Amino acid sequence: MLDLNEIAMFVQVVQAGSFAEAARRLSMPPNTLSRQVLQLENHLGVRLLQRSTRKLNLTDAGRALYGRSAAQVEELLQAAQQLTEAQQEPSGLVRVAVPADFFDFFQLDWVAEFLREHPAVQLDFVLSDGRADLISEGIDVAFRGGELPDSSLVARRLSTNHTGLVASPAYLALRGTPAQLEDLSHHVCIRASKTVGRGLWRLEGPQGPEQVEVTGSFSANTAQAQLKAAVAGLGIALLPMTIATQNLRAGTLCEVLPHYRQSNGGLYVVYPSRKQVPRGVTAFVDAVVQRLDLR
Repeated sequence: MLDLNEIAMFVQVVQAGSFAEAARRLSMPPNTLSRQVLQLENHLGVRLLQRSTRKLNLTDAGRALYGRSAAQVEELLQAAQQLTEAQQEPSGLVRVAVPADFFDFFQLDWVAEFLREHPAVQLDFVLSDGRADLISEGIDVAFRGGELPDSSLVARRLSTNHTGLVASPAYLALRGTPAQLEDLSHHVCIRASKTVGRGLWRLEGPQGPEQVEVTGSFSANTAQAQLKAAVAGLGIALLPMTIATQNLRAGTLCEVLPHYRQSNGGLYVVYPSRKQVPRGVTAFVDAVVQRLDLR
């Protein structure tokens, strides 16, 4: 008699792209999963997958079975998940890919609080400014900024990010507040490293794109260092508002020329698939959104 569980395992392998990744998602040994699919092939009397050391390819029979059964399997899995979700606590290992400066604006004590609230969850962070391959590296969720390239991944925009001008109250009290963009050329500005002499800032204003030449005595190659310099009163900085938000609320920074900004895409959360996202993943994403006030 045909085992429907074997068909479900086959669908999971096809969606994951490999036995190893499907086994990781299902929390079972890869050889057990491979045996289930082999038994299905024996029951049907046809080969469903062409196996190689690098990838799996569907045969014509496998493609036909997947096309007829995948939607039904997903509906059954979602129904079962919805029935048990309310009773289940978030649990398991969650691998999170984040930019290298993620913990400059998402505080570690927030992570500690999240883990206290969800003691059955373990977080494994992969910090890099490169784009991790979510499937091959076993990443459950990634936070990415800027414009996203087209891909098969599932992305949800958390915020529309932009870069704006900020300065400390002490600096503005000493040097005055610029009234128009060209006034910046007479102020001390905090710039990115590798800018020799005057730098050129291009911004979108009420009349469209404008630019101004700026200069200053302090530059740094990270936004976090430029932020600290602005708080210390070293000049006017052009920064992503995501990292400046807390200082603006605390009053240690003020917006300068708020009608001028640079658009730099947004902040996105990216998943390998929109189906069967683990509860530990959704709980952590919700914590990030809440803490960074991105709703």
